[in-house]
Amino acid sequence: MKVNYEYASPSMCVNQGQETVLGLSPDLSRDEKVSFLGKLKHPLIFRDAMLMLREIVISDMSQKKKERVEFFEWLDGEIERRILKHEQYLPEVRENLNKDMNVLLDEIEDKNSDIFKLIDIKNNLKKEIDKHDIWKDYYKIEKDFWKFIKDRDLDLWFVLDPVITVHPDQVSFEAFSVDESTYGCLSIDMEEFQLLQKPSLGTTNIDFSAKLAKEIERFRTYSDVQLSVNPEGFGVESGVMPEHMEKKIDLPETWIKGFNQVSSASSLGGLDIELSPIDMYDICSFLRRHKAKKSPRYMKWILEPNKPIKIVFEPFKTTLTLKAIYSGEKKREEKLWGRRRWLVLEKIIPLVKSFKVRLLGFGMPQFIIGDMGTMKLTIGFSSWSSNDWVKGTAFNILGGFIGDGNYDKVYKLLKEKRFASMENIYEDLNEDSKTINKAGIGMLLRRGEGYYDPINDTIRFRRLCNEELPNELYETTPMELKVQEHIDEGMDKFSVRMTQDNEFIFKHSLKTPNPKYQKWKYYRTDDFNREFDLTETLLTIDEDGQISKVKCNCRDFNKGPRNISAPCSHILALYMISTKFLRLKLEINKEYKINDIMETVL
Repeated sequence: MKVNYEYASPSMCVNQGQETVLGLSPDLSRDEKVSFLGKLKHPLIFRDAMLMLREIVISDMSQKKKERVEFFEWLDGEIERRILKHEQYLPEVRENLNKDMNVLLDEIEDKNSDIFKLIDIKNNLKKEIDKHDIWKDYYKIEKDFWKFIKDRDLDLWFVLDPVITVHPDQVSFEAFSVDESTYGCLSIDMEEFQLLQKPSLGTTNIDFSAKLAKEIERFRTYSDVQLSVNPEGFGVESGVMPEHMEKKIDLPETWIKGFNQVSSASSLGGLDIELSPIDMYDICSFLRRHKAKKSPRYMKWILEPNKPIKIVFEPFKTTLTLKAIYSGEKKREEKLWGRRRWLVLEKIIPLVKSFKVRLLGFGMPQFIIGDMGTMKLTIGFSSWSSNDWVKGTAFNILGGFIGDGNYDKVYKLLKEKRFASMENIYEDLNEDSKTINKAGIGMLLRRGEGYYDPINDTIRFRRLCNEELPNELYETTPMELKVQEHIDEGMDKFSVRMTQDNEFIFKHSLKTPNPKYQKWKYYRTDDFNREFDLTETLLTIDEDGQISKVKCNCRDFNKGPRNISAPCSHILALYMISTKFLRLKLEINKEYKINDIMETVL
């Protein structure tokens, strides 16, 4: 998707005596003209948080292709060795072949003399044309230049401008990494600012260049800092007239979808763990001093009730014991991949009062919230570095956001209120059911017109782009249609059982296409006329609401990694059904059918 940004001038820092104005130029192509002017009470905390947000924007943990230099050196040596071997053992054969080839070459040379003359004429004409071609070396030079920039300074190669939103109660900055695996949102309460003018609410992209980041690094305690979002641009105070500039960026579809999927993932329930700054320092310190050169490369969190949390770092087999105490009721283990991305948190560790880590389960993302008082930073990591937010798990389905719902009503309500909790949305739009309202909220998130705020448990109005997204980026997917079909199949084969560890084990048999249907190879067999088979789908959910085990015998699930990072439509449908029964009090190890459940409820 190609997006055009227009700025009245580049963003810049303007020094005015003892005051520094951080001037952020908003995108003029948007309908809402956002403006803001306020003095920061804690400019150094803001400085480090913004620099960390930029680190997220430019981070890229994707695997790079190897040059394979050693292989090609071996290949050259092997070729040379075989040549010497042939020269030693097959001289007569080589001599005879050379004689035959020389005879053939003489005959070909006689016949190709005319062709060579034509080639000479062609080359002479090309040389004459190249002499008058002003673009002769341009494309090669341009290609070499951008390759050099990409290899040496990724900051200059590709930076996606952050999104700033002015809410009635806070100002938020959102960013997404280049490799589409890390999300960051800096939320600043209005209490942090001494407002110098009335803000104009809305969302816009801001020009956040590498040069501006260098200026932010120079913030000090002895100067006051004002945050200014000015549509008219900056530069008049310094004697330089504002320079209008435009940016044209081809946003990848996965980048847009991933940005929107983050909200669905953050709305899911999970296991919350509170860490102190010293705990996070110990984790980052170990990661900084140890870099794994072989698999496995995960860190395993060992959680035992009323005991300090332990982390085992593989492949080093090193155990780190934290000061944080796990307050859960049963022992559990969680494996996390892509751990080196946690190093982006280093910069803010001295400023944070506490870290709240939310684990969503095996193969699921992790969210970390750093509490810095009036500023809070939310970081979302996908399952592992090479897995972005679009591959695998459909978070909008897991969150119950299926279909269009009453999107128009939700959009109108949130544009007016700017933010609201889901419960408040249900109350304001009580003429529609919760299912329809939730689907409407989900469509708002997928269209990039809102995001979920896990800190305040609210849906906030925010337009990601300056124009509407194409239909293919938010329309109902085939996976969602399949999930809805499975839900509509009924619950005759549905059952649930409670284990001694207070885990729910849900089972269901759902339709899956028969691969032998109407295949002539199976003519006159029972398989030929059977259109569907029934699956054996199993889902285990622990007492914290996390998915701890999934299983399905369908082809779609078994051809993948066979975990929740790539669920099939049957598992997603069973999850949607099972969430309605997680509050039931059932007898241990007794299997309940749907009729038994209804009798229990009634």
